Amino acid sequence: MLTKRIVPCLDIKNGRTVKGVNFVNLIDAGDPVVLAKQYADLGADELVFLDIAATLENRGTTLDMVLKVAEQVNIPFTVGGGISSVEHVDKLLKCGADKVSINSSAVKRPDLINELAEKFGSQCVVVAIDAKKIDGEWFVHLAGGTIPTDIKLFEWAKEVEERGAGEILFTSMNHDGTKAGFANEALAHLSELLNIPIIASGGAGTIQHFADTFTKGKADAALAASVFHFGEIPILELKEELKKQNIPVRL
Repeated sequence: MLTKRIVPCLDIKNGRTVKGVNFVNLIDAGDPVVLAKQYADLGADELVFLDIAATLENRGTTLDMVLKVAEQVNIPFTVGGGISSVEHVDKLLKCGADKVSINSSAVKRPDLINELAEKFGSQCVVVAIDAKKIDGEWFVHLAGGTIPTDIKLFEWAKEVEERGAGEILFTSMNHDGTKAGFANEALAHLSELLNIPIIASGGAGTIQHFADTFTKGKADAALAASVFHFGEIPILELKEELKKQNIPVRL
């Protein structure tokens, strides 16, 4: 059985790591390069960097930061935020990123998924989906959750897989920053529907929440931010507890 991955997420704004609740009220959480090295040393399996203002401010992800992170860490890392072209992805991968995450640009031009998968391989392409449950149905939102669409989560996820994405990063906007647990019902449905790995995001508050998203939500990886940034859940302690619950992790 494949090991389950623990993935700290660093939301970047103006070169700093920030954290909010339900995508707003951001507070400073430190230097992303320093944090990245700490997480690599503390046993994180992968890292995700999301330039959360890039799409809204209509600019690309900072190449300089990617270079610095690549020099400091020995674990795979994914970079996202404002990525909308093959050329941009080429630059990010050359700077040392292992994967890229696309979200709004994939919805606006779905062929981008095909193009990236064909050029760089599916393993490089993560499609992030921010969705909100409204009247019992999950709908995709764009630009850091600020723009609602009428696109349904499960239909979009299936299309993303068919177009060549290697992984899906699903964030429940209803759960984001609440520390009340992941959206396990939606995650389990995604897991049954798709054959590619699913990263759970939004709602981590306790060690048990991680255990539940791997067992009930059938997620392949679990992503979190504030519980790691502010030292509420040490990664090693988290992994040791998961192992005790017979959840396969890399220690």
